[in-house]
This record gives sequence, C-alpha cells and structure tokens, in this order.
Amino acid sequence: MNEDQNTLLPVGSAAMQMSDDGQALAAYARRAYLEYALSVVKGRALPDVVDGQKPVQRRILFTMAQMGLGYSGNTGAKPVKCARVVGDVLGKYHPHGDSAAYDALVRMAQDFAQRYPLIDGQGNFGSRDGDGAAAMRYTEARLAKITRLLLQELEQGTVDFVGNYDGSFEEPSQLPARLPFMLLNGASGIAVGMATEIPSHNLREVADAAVALLKNPQLTEADLLALLPGPDFPGGGQIISPASDIAAAYRSGRGSLKVRACWEREELARGQWQIVVTQLPPNVSSRKVLEEIEELTNPKIRSGKKSLTQEQTQTKATVLAVLDGVRDESNKNAPVRLVLEPRSSRIDPQELMHTLLAHTSLETSHSINLTMIGLDGRPAQKSMRQILLEWLEFRQHTITRRSQHRLEKVRDRLHILEGRQLVLLNIDEVIAIIRASDDPKADLMARFTLSTRQADDILEIRLRQLARLEAIQIEKELAALHEEAGKLEDILGNPTTLRRLMVREIEADAREFGDARRTLIQEEKRSVAEVKVLDEPVTVVVSQKGWVRSRSGHGHDAQGFAFKAGDGLYGTFECRTVDTLLAFGSNGRVYSVPVASLPGARGDGQPLTSLIELEKGTELLHYFAGPAHAQLLLAHSGGYGFLASVANMVSRQKAGKAFVSLTEGERLLPPSHAKGSSAATELPAATQVCAVSAAGLILTFEIGQLKSLEKGGKGLQLMALAEGDALAGVAACVRSVCVSGVAARSGKAHEEVLESRVLQNAAGARGRKGKPRTWGFRPLAVERVE
Repeated sequence: MNEDQNTLLPVGSAAMQMSDDGQALAAYARRAYLEYALSVVKGRALPDVVDGQKPVQRRILFTMAQMGLGYSGNTGAKPVKCARVVGDVLGKYHPHGDSAAYDALVRMAQDFAQRYPLIDGQGNFGSRDGDGAAAMRYTEARLAKITRLLLQELEQGTVDFVGNYDGSFEEPSQLPARLPFMLLNGASGIAVGMATEIPSHNLREVADAAVALLKNPQLTEADLLALLPGPDFPGGGQIISPASDIAAAYRSGRGSLKVRACWEREELARGQWQIVVTQLPPNVSSRKVLEEIEELTNPKIRSGKKSLTQEQTQTKATVLAVLDGVRDESNKNAPVRLVLEPRSSRIDPQELMHTLLAHTSLETSHSINLTMIGLDGRPAQKSMRQILLEWLEFRQHTITRRSQHRLEKVRDRLHILEGRQLVLLNIDEVIAIIRASDDPKADLMARFTLSTRQADDILEIRLRQLARLEAIQIEKELAALHEEAGKLEDILGNPTTLRRLMVREIEADAREFGDARRTLIQEEKRSVAEVKVLDEPVTVVVSQKGWVRSRSGHGHDAQGFAFKAGDGLYGTFECRTVDTLLAFGSNGRVYSVPVASLPGARGDGQPLTSLIELEKGTELLHYFAGPAHAQLLLAHSGGYGFLASVANMVSRQKAGKAFVSLTEGERLLPPSHAKGSSAATELPAATQVCAVSAAGLILTFEIGQLKSLEKGGKGLQLMALAEGDALAGVAACVRSVCVSGVAARSGKAHEEVLESRVLQNAAGARGRKGKPRTWGFRPLAVERVE
C-alpha cells in the first residue's frame, strides 16, 4: 500500500466532500433518513384512515382476539393479566419496548382518553388527573364489546395478512372496521416532519353522515356539517367557536377550536351559592386547574426578578376579589366536581367564571390536524369529506371481499351436498361398488360423474349419515344455500344492493353502540383576561434614555422632575390610566404598554426596555401616550408618511408590531399628534401638514390629502426631495408650528415659530417640491404649536 493510500483525510476536508465515497455517503445518509422518517410515519405515529388504528394498537387488538379475549354473543371472556398480553404482542408482532405497548393498551382502556374505549380494563388504569396506571403485572384486560366492529369480519377474507417481523406469524395489515373509528376515537401523534391531532366524534352523528354521503355522494360540506356539527370529546365540555371555524377546520383538515368547561350554580343555605364545574375541556384535569388557581392567588417571584411583577399583582387582586376558595370533590360517582366558592354572594356568577375562564385552562384551545395514512398508503392531511369517502370506499371493498369469500364457501358446500344427494339416491349401487371395487374412488367418479372432492367426501361419510332423515336435511340445506348464493351474487353484481346492505349494517351498528352527545356546541364570546383599571387622570413622564413613570393628575411642572445623572426629560403626556404608551423603534416597529402598568412617580421610574422585547440593534426613538382614538401623523426622512390611530398600533405582543416601512438609511421622524386627546383640554383637530426638509425647503398642504392606514406601511409622498436632501420634520397643525435646529457655524440651538401667514405662503399640493426660505440655522425638527 503506497503512502497516499495510508493518508487519512479529516472528516470535514474538501477532499472527503469531493470524493466518490463522499457522494455515496451523502446519498446513503439521505436515503437512510427518508426510510427512517417513513418508518416512523407509517409504522408508529400516524393512524390509518380505514380503521383509525396505529400499528401497535392494531397488533394489541389482534393479539387479544387470538387469545380469545373478545365477546362471544353478549358474554365477554375472562380478563387476563396485561403482562401476558404485552408479552404476546412483543414476542409475535411488535419487537419494541414493553412500555410502548403497555402505554398504548392503557390508553385504549381509558374512558376519559377515548370516546369509545376498545379495551375493558380491570384495575388501576390511571386517572384524568395525570395519575399513571399500575404496573402491567397488576392490571387485567379483555376486549370491549364495541371492538367486535373491528375484528368480527377478520377471518372472512376481508383484509390482507402480512408476515410479522421474522415471518413466523401473520398479522392483518388493516382491520375490517364496520364504522369509521378514525373519527370515533380520534388520534394524536408526532411523526418526522408531520403530526396529527384528530378529535373524537359521536358515533350516531358519524354514522348518519356516512349514510347520507353513501346515499348522495354529491353531498356538500354544509350538508355534512348539519349531520356532523363538531367533535364530541370524552369528557364533554362546550365548544364555543362559531360554526364557521368548525366548517373551515373540517374543510381544510387543520384548525383550532375554543373549548370551555361546563358548570352550574348550586344554591346553599341563607342565600349563599357556589359554582360546581362538572365537565372539563380535553386534556385538562382538576389537578391542573387547582395548580393554576394556586399560582394566580399565591404567585411566586419569577426568575431574575426581585419582586412580583405588576401583572402578577394585578391578576392576584382580580382573582381574589371574586374567589374565596376552591376544592376538588371528584369521586367515583362524579368524575369531575370542582367547587368554586365566591368571595361574596353578591358577586355575579358570570363575573366569577369569566375571570377564571380567562386565566386558567377552564377555557382552552384544541387544535385539529386531520393527518393520517390514506387508502393509497401515503400520509396526507384530509378534509372530513375525504375521510368519510375513503372509509366508504374501503367498506365497500370489504363487503365485496367478504361476500366473495362467503360465496366461495357456499359454492363449495353446495358441491359437497350435491354429491351426497346423488349418493343417497343410489345408495345400494354405491355400496356395491365400494365393496366390489379395488379402486372405489375412480369407479365412483366414473359411474356418477363425481369430482375428486365429492368422491373423497362420499368415501369418508359415516353410515349414520345415510339415514332417510339425513336426506331431508340435505335438501333443506341445499335450498338455504341456493338462496344465500343468490343473495351474494346479487350483492356482487348489483351496486345498488351493495349500497343498501352497507346502509343497513351502519344503521344497525349505530343503534347498538350509539349514545347521546356529551359535548355541547354553542357559540360564546371568548373570555379575555382583563384587569379592571380605574379611569383617572395621569401624567406619563419619559426620559431621554427611555425611563418611564407616571404621576397622578395633570398640570405638573416639568422643571421639578428629577432624572438619573446624564439623563433628561424627553417629554410629558397628560392622559388617563386607560390609555396606552407607544414607543417607536428605529426598525419601524411600534411597541405598546398600558399606562396603568407603568411604575409610579417614586424614584426614577423603570426602563421601558424591561417592559417590552426589543430586537437586538434597535433603538427607541420616539414616544407618545394617549387614547385609542387619538390620531398620529407618522413620517420618515425619505419624505413619505400617513395617518394612523393609536388603536391601529396597539399590540398584545411584547415584541411590538411592524408598522412603518423603512428602507436602508431612512430615519423615523417624531410622530405628530393630529387629533384626539384624553387631556383636560381637547386639542383641536389638525387641518394642515407642514413639512420641512434638511435643506430648508418648506411645504404645507391640507391634511385631507393624506391617507389613514390601519395596518401601516410606507404611506404617500409628503414632499418631493432633491438628491441628497431629506425630510427634517413634519407636523400636523392648525395655525402654527415650531421649527428647531442648530446653527451651522456655532452649533447653537435655535427655535422659530412659524405663524399662519408663513404657512400660507408655503402652501402647495402634497408631493410637490417645497419653497425655499431663509433660515438662520439648519432645521432638524418640526412640532405642533397651539
């Protein structure tokens, strides 16, 4: 071996990447990852549209059926230890961990997890509060009665069987579901690159929708929604989302619904009362609600904080103002009984519940993601209509295979009985041939034109079956089999007969296993967490470095405000506690903070950056505090601007809201108050706009020439700027503005108030070039003066 062959290349070297082996390795890694992803998607995480089961669930049910743990008539088998079931599942069909198989078995036995449990469990199978099941050596299980709808036709040639992992056993690739279990129990799972979250539904409603779609394949989505109005969760609850949201989720296969708890008022002695929560949203437990209420009423100091935040303090006060106590009285007879005691009997029950619904999981969102393995074997997100259509196609195929399988059995039996009938008609001759012949089988076939199958049956027949009574029984059985064969042939040859049979079977199963809806579907307004704020006058003080505080009342002397060393006053805003403080970032985003949440006047206040989430590299340039209806003029140095109200710029996100479109090199100008105020003296609405460029050009025009943009943007051109020039300032005004700047030589600050005469001389149309004016300084900003 030469020196080059002995040289080892680094893993990340260019030679390794460019070599043939490197290319082969990349292709292999790509193929291996795709195979792994497909294995997870189809082999573990996603259910099948035809039977609603994942592979591990299907193998558990099939194994239990093989063990004789199903129903015979109306009598269930004796349950066996779950450890025995899990052992058979792992040893024969599912070579994975025992915890995965046992967890799947436990879930199929939990009536709070599945709308129609497929396994009847004996022992501790967990609780809705998150308690785990007992070990598999302690619990016992057998198949539930409804599981017959999945396994009853398994041995009737309805589905294909495939070899297990080592080829020693065979297992069904699918289960011949007589109802669409995909919708009945739903499913939840996370695969590679996709996930599924299918809610459960009511059996009768699903059956009605399937029958209606079978009778009329042209049924619209709206018609289906009338029969299948929405999910039906195991724990009940109330869906408060509008029907349009449910329809959109069913149409697209993805959506989110709002679900809240169900409660009732219980009257007590001496005019007292209490609220009792009897049903909870899916995946919500009494323990979780109790923990959330404890966190609200006795909050802990958050990491990195020295004390409770103002939000925590306000929420605590809000909850304690209406709630006195809470206790869990859930028991065997009442799976959910959460008692809420009001602070006073004079409190409105709706106010109490609204507060708790807004702050706890008593009202929550439930996502819908109808992703599953389709009839074509591929994972896909499907609409409700597609799910029902694919299941109906599978069911039609299943009944066809079942009928064909049964017809073959009937024809085979007819063939045997016809041979026996021929023997009974010539019994003496048959006996003589058998006694005298060296090869009775061949002689019988030749004499009576029998098939090999018939001849073998005749030679094996018992003497007692040659009685006269047996001949009568054969004739009756032949007649019955001929009739059955005719019906089966009609099913196989007539699509109308096949559809009628499907309808009869679906309706019969719905009558036997159907039950009433548990989840109420009634549109309600979503509960939003609101902290009641007393409407009072307040003055917001903002420093040049972004420290904020609020002082009660109006009319304060700004000269008396103290600031940190090196800091000074940016501005004061006389507003009210129900108003909003806006901060404008250098990136064009607007950040909003309720005035009521600002710190008090003691000390230097609090940096505004601690109340919002500011992007790295972004600076806060300007501020404004006022009511939601106040209108501002927003502009940037590129010469464009627009009008917008405070309400348009408010966002619940601490990261703010992208509002002003800026290109590289453009600077956001201070906002100008156009109209609307919450101060004692209402500002008159601005009638014109004054724009001044850095080169000293000035232009005024009617404010009506501007647009109001609710979602923000770039706006309209305010002033046409020459190359190298920029907009220095803009103000919405009535009669006068104040232009400030610095002298070119001395750098001394200057201010000049422009009265209405000067503004009229600079009047023009929006977007025109400004008029030159002699300044004793370089303009830097323009402010409204009243």
